[in-house]
Amino acid sequence: MTRWAALPRAINAGKTLRMADLRAFLSAEGMTDVATLLASGNAVFGCDMIDPAAIEARLKDAARQRLSLETEWFVRSHEDLARVAAANPFPDATAARPNRVLVLFHHAPVDPARLPLDYGGPERLAAVGREVFIDYAEGIGRSLLEPVMARAKLPPSTSRNWNTLLKLVEATR
Repeated sequence: MTRWAALPRAINAGKTLRMADLRAFLSAEGMTDVATLLASGNAVFGCDMIDPAAIEARLKDAARQRLSLETEWFVRSHEDLARVAAANPFPDATAARPNRVLVLFHHAPVDPARLPLDYGGPERLAAVGREVFIDYAEGIGRSLLEPVMARAKLPPSTSRNWNTLLKLVEATR
């Protein structure tokens, strides 16, 4: 049985879902050994399904029907999360300020040419496979990157900071 992390988009940052309700929902969907991490919708569980896209589709449909929750779901295995951590393009930043490095999870690989690398701000961006890494050197709150990213029209994603990513790697072991 594979251990998975489910990363629903915008939970408790626009869409409210209590973590107890998320655990109950996942258990009712047949997931085992369900646990949540933090209050932002991170969940880990065991599942016999081996196709993450199928799990994402199942959770999206079931959440719409059972929770009246319309959101994207991003599912990664322990191996997937460990590969993301190992692909870190900004080790200096994650060592110095891990809460200011975000990883954006997407369903499909992101074309690096779509990233606004030259917009003039202090942030560094890198696309690696299905993830986009952003180093917010001067903090997320003061950044002017968000509207620029919106104009880039990247596919839907959800983000987690570096500290949370490392906790998810450990929780899915």
